[in-house]
Amino acid sequence: MAIPYYHVDWFTSELFAGNPAGVCILSAFPADSVMQKIAAENRHSETAFVVARTDGDFDLRWFTPMVEDDLCGDATLASAYVLALRKHNVWPVRFHTRGGVLSVAQAVTQNADQEHGSFAMDFPARPPEPCETPVELLPALGLKAALVMGSRDYVVVVEEAEQVRAITPDFAALARLGVGTGGTIVTAPGKGDVDYVCRLFVPSVGINEDPATGSIHCTLAPWWAERLGKKRLRARQLSARGGSMECTVGGDRVTIAGQARLYLQGSIEL
Repeated sequence: MAIPYYHVDWFTSELFAGNPAGVCILSAFPADSVMQKIAAENRHSETAFVVARTDGDFDLRWFTPMVEDDLCGDATLASAYVLALRKHNVWPVRFHTRGGVLSVAQAVTQNADQEHGSFAMDFPARPPEPCETPVELLPALGLKAALVMGSRDYVVVVEEAEQVRAITPDFAALARLGVGTGGTIVTAPGKGDVDYVCRLFVPSVGINEDPATGSIHCTLAPWWAERLGKKRLRARQLSARGGSMECTVGGDRVTIAGQARLYLQGSIEL
């Protein structure tokens, strides 16, 4: 069986940056064990599996190299981008997922030698809340003090962007703190036209550091919007590959937008 497969770099306008995501287009989902093996073979932070529904929407599932995820931004945007490449013509596209029904709108421009994609997804807001801080958390990040909150992930707020950039985590220690698909976000105010910066570590599911992440802005954007007094924010993920996002907060929803580049197109042979 040949599965159409796409490798898309997300939250970037350039190749070899942002977050690489795999997208598999299917007529029906194979066994969970098969999807998990494909994700482990790909070794991306996330691999998406997309199945068309009879009502015109799509079912969407995401797998890290180790587990099935319950909410993923970059692979959702990557899936929408692939559907655009495949000439899907009904927008916004609606994905039925473990995290609810998610919609993605598109704006695509074409140059002479490449096709760029700019897409915005509508996700549920997940504002952080006070939580009990594990005694191992800050030492694992090399920090002595910081504000710690919780959502799906631990959220660690520091004062300066350079502190976020300089963190060298003890991944083994962070892995022991992981719960479900959650990880640890470190964030700080940005500079210039960047409102806030962040990094995400999820070693408990096989992702030491996610290069560029969409779903964490369901948590970060509402929190920073309240503190900065603005609903539209620019975020920058300070991983080695980097990533740029634009977020708009409205009630209990967050719109997360970014660009993409297609790196590879082919098929998986099973």
